[in-house]
Amino acid sequence: MPNPAPPSTADGWHHEDVLAGGVRLHVVRAGRGPGVVLLHGFPECWYSWRYQIGALADAGFSVIAPDMRGFNTSEKPHGVRAYEIETLVADVVALVDRTCEGRAFLVGHDWGGIVAWYAAMRHPERFAKLVILNAPHPAAFARDFWTTRQWIHSLYAFLFQVPRLPEALIRARDWRALDEVFRREVYNPDAFAHGEFTHYKEAMGQPGALTSALHYYRAALRRSRRVGVSDVRPIEVPTLLLWGERDPHLRTSLAVGLERWVKDLTVKRVPEAGHWLQLDEPEMVAREMIGFFAATTGR
Repeated sequence: MPNPAPPSTADGWHHEDVLAGGVRLHVVRAGRGPGVVLLHGFPECWYSWRYQIGALADAGFSVIAPDMRGFNTSEKPHGVRAYEIETLVADVVALVDRTCEGRAFLVGHDWGGIVAWYAAMRHPERFAKLVILNAPHPAAFARDFWTTRQWIHSLYAFLFQVPRLPEALIRARDWRALDEVFRREVYNPDAFAHGEFTHYKEAMGQPGALTSALHYYRAALRRSRRVGVSDVRPIEVPTLLLWGERDPHLRTSLAVGLERWVKDLTVKRVPEAGHWLQLDEPEMVAREMIGFFAATTGR
């Protein structure tokens, strides 16, 4: 079934800035009810969730979709250290405190998923349930990095460590690299049928946004040299992992054997979807979230 045209933010969606701890985050809000925080990945923004925001709001949830620090129109602190995982987690906790009275359902994709794993790990009291889309659990990623040749699929992250060069390559020819990635790796032919790519390009084109987004990778590599798997703690929050199996960046083995680190885990693998699962299967993703959360709220 073809994707509908992108929903209009004029119909019950509100843009606002929220001071979350020490950083100003742009957020899109919709609906009323239990809070659901949606964390996007790279190279995206809140707009990545355009097909889930309305569905969740219609199902009786209060949806908070931020631009994470450094992305789009959110504040962009300078320096790699401003994007360490502990700081990103603190942003999410502060956002939940400001918008959801201290407790929410948490959803994350790609980098947003990595932050969500750590947030649920460090602050389980803040999150009723966790949904992850194609983002590796930190311990599974460390387990598989060399043994399953995952490192080959992650070579782009090493390129991102070089100062200024990746920024130049990504911006070249009117952001041709981003265009090619989405058109090659999103398998739903209708995902960009209405000119949606313009929103991604405009978000990455905000002053300082691209360098700030790349700092996520730079901070992560520096941290990996200091911190090992022993830093990973068990996750007690009930978790749903949705995994598109055609992901060219993350091997399917990363969705296997997580029970040792996640105590209450449900895994749904989607054979014909890729890394951008919320675009490949927008209705399925919304349906799975709503069903998973409704079991808690009794809706």
